[in-house]
Amino acid sequence: MRLEVALPVIIPLFFGALTLILWRWRLAQRVTTVVGTGLMLLSALWLLSATWQDGILVMHMGNWQAPFGIVLVSDLLGAIMVVLAGISGFATAVYSLTSMSKRHEAFGYYPLLHLLLAGVNGAFLTGDIFNLYVWFEVMLVASFALLILGGERAQMEGAIKYVTLNLVSSAMFLSAIGLLYGLTGTLNMADIADKLSYAEDPGIITVIAMLFLVSFGIKAGAFPFFFWLPASYHTPQVAVSALFAALLTKVGVYALFRVFTLIFTQDVDYTHEILLWVAAATMLTGVLGAAAQFEFRRILSFHIISQIGYMIMGLALFTPLAIVGGVFYIMHHIIVKANLFLVSGLVYRLKGTYELKELGGMYRSHPMLAILFLIPALSLAGIPPLSGFFAKFILIRAGVEAEAWWIVGVALVVGLLTLYSMIKIWAEVFWKAQPEEHADRPVHGSVGSGVLYLTIGGMAALTVFIGLGAEPIYRIADAAAHQLLNPSLYIDAVLGER
Repeated sequence: MRLEVALPVIIPLFFGALTLILWRWRLAQRVTTVVGTGLMLLSALWLLSATWQDGILVMHMGNWQAPFGIVLVSDLLGAIMVVLAGISGFATAVYSLTSMSKRHEAFGYYPLLHLLLAGVNGAFLTGDIFNLYVWFEVMLVASFALLILGGERAQMEGAIKYVTLNLVSSAMFLSAIGLLYGLTGTLNMADIADKLSYAEDPGIITVIAMLFLVSFGIKAGAFPFFFWLPASYHTPQVAVSALFAALLTKVGVYALFRVFTLIFTQDVDYTHEILLWVAAATMLTGVLGAAAQFEFRRILSFHIISQIGYMIMGLALFTPLAIVGGVFYIMHHIIVKANLFLVSGLVYRLKGTYELKELGGMYRSHPMLAILFLIPALSLAGIPPLSGFFAKFILIRAGVEAEAWWIVGVALVVGLLTLYSMIKIWAEVFWKAQPEEHADRPVHGSVGSGVLYLTIGGMAALTVFIGLGAEPIYRIADAAAHQLLNPSLYIDAVLGER
């Protein structure tokens, strides 16, 4: 039994229950949450190290062997995603120490944070397609509660759109699982992949694949199902927005990578061609939506959509280098996007607004914050030597090698438009003078902002590290891509040598 496979799920569940017990003691909840997310991050690093050294790890729940029992499986992609969830969760917990209001804490913020992390890690590690649905629902319940925490009107409007589309996705996901079970007689993903390799009717498999594509596309915020995301991500507390930006859509992306490399590889010319068009449309609609916005968090929300397109592009091209690029891009984007939302929260704390037209002068009044914004902003746009440059470079090179010139052109144009959006934020928030009519707005000021600077600085340092230390990150992504493109490795690890 490999306990390290289960720890990233057990730890947040345990600490979530503990914070419920400590409901009336806010300070104890805060300390407990930081300790809990820190331990989760350590367990995730242990899991990644063990998976790197020993190969794909499997834990059979209740000692029931697959495919009859439930399994937790850690391949390199799953372990990487758990580490990223650990980093995001720990950063959010530290940031929340001084950014989260007592009112929001009183409504159960900390237990819900742990429940969300448990759902995310469960989705990354499960080897059972129905349990993937279960963990999605755990994540949906926790994220919906976090989204409406505080009960403001804008939050309720965004939450209705968020939960409605995600419930449609869940219903479609469950229907697809039923069809897949009827076809194969199993819910274990490795067993499904093994049995579909001998299936005689590829047409029905392709139909089921499209159901999974739509379901996971909604959860990933891909075109044309993305409109719930910019309507909701800018409404909750900024720590919640940052965690959502880092993880929620990436669970959908992870699910696409999992099923379209392990299960649905029978008609790649059709399914992955559709994925390629979805990637292009997602990139373009997201970046154009961002270009039209003048509210800090709404710009960042639309850019989540456009960046999802790059990840799907890597999956759709379906070459070794493209899959490496997709995995690398996920690693880069989770850190960068979470950090940009954290920066927006500090700007709001200092200036009292997210509206770009009402901001200005922060380069002079807060030069350190300006620098800490530039690092993730330029990385998002793909400027060397930051992490985003190498992520985009790998994908562009993969597209060139595959002679997919049109998607390469789309990716390059979207990169330029992303740079335009980041320059717009820089010019409006940091460079220009703040309009006099908004200069006297009452704000929180710099009280308690040291913790926020520390969190943002740590995430920015990670962005620089991924860029300057791209080679070891590339090696990890390359090994993960090798496992994804050789599904027999996953099947043999779960089912044993047959």
